[in-house]
Amino acid sequence: MAKLKYVNLGCGSRCHPDWINIDIAPTRNEVIAHDLSRGIPLADASCDVVYHSHLLEHLRPPQALQFMRDCLRVLRPGGVLRVAIPDLEQICIQYLNQLQKAGNGDQDAASDYDWMLLEMYDQTVREQSGGLMLDYLSRSSLPNETFIYERIGEEGRELVRAVREKPASDSNSSRAHREPRSLRTSLRRLLNFPRIARSRLLTRWLGPDGARALEIGRFRLAGEVHQWMYDRFSLARLMLTAGFQNPVVQRAAESQIPEWASFNLDTLADGTVVKPDSLFMEAQRPL
Repeated sequence: MAKLKYVNLGCGSRCHPDWINIDIAPTRNEVIAHDLSRGIPLADASCDVVYHSHLLEHLRPPQALQFMRDCLRVLRPGGVLRVAIPDLEQICIQYLNQLQKAGNGDQDAASDYDWMLLEMYDQTVREQSGGLMLDYLSRSSLPNETFIYERIGEEGRELVRAVREKPASDSNSSRAHREPRSLRTSLRRLLNFPRIARSRLLTRWLGPDGARALEIGRFRLAGEVHQWMYDRFSLARLMLTAGFQNPVVQRAAESQIPEWASFNLDTLADGTVVKPDSLFMEAQRPL
């Protein structure tokens, strides 16, 4: 029997050696470097499974439909598409629950409310990398740490650890403090000269507001922000519109994909869900 061909699109750091792993910025040698906004670099009807996690929300709706149709194209008849996305329905439910409690004077709920508001809006409206969510997670202590980790899971824990350890692990910080200020300033200006010159020219040509608008626009087109959000109804409708059939909600460790949990893409080896705020849905390419 021929070996099944599984594909992980926009894999980030979560990939498996038995899969074809594709990402725009590979973190491992076995990951294929490719910008998926330009299409999936695989032949028609060449795959048995296509999977992508927290990728679809970064595409504008017309791009998302085109991308889902490309997922259909590379799947063999009967092949499975599995999608994980932030679950808009659960975000809204949590937001309303915490709003109700905070309005009744629950101080713990007020902190949870703040976080849910960030989940709803920050990744959509932010104008610089990390946005207000990164500022929140960068605090030396979080008033609602347990609640946040229940929302963002293991990847969130890794992010918080990285943010908190960054100053201590910065090998250049102690040396920088020993260097004269004038030397540091000169080096920084030298290294940043092209960027500084470009910024000054743009400000001269476009004015401060125009240069800032261009800077924001470039960031918002770079792929970090959320361009749309989905719930179980809208994601199922998108799948059907793209040509899939039988969309069904799944749990993190459950799937129509054989031995799914063993790949540790949505769960860890101990069963911990990597991104608990996710909606998981699968559909098939018609036979």
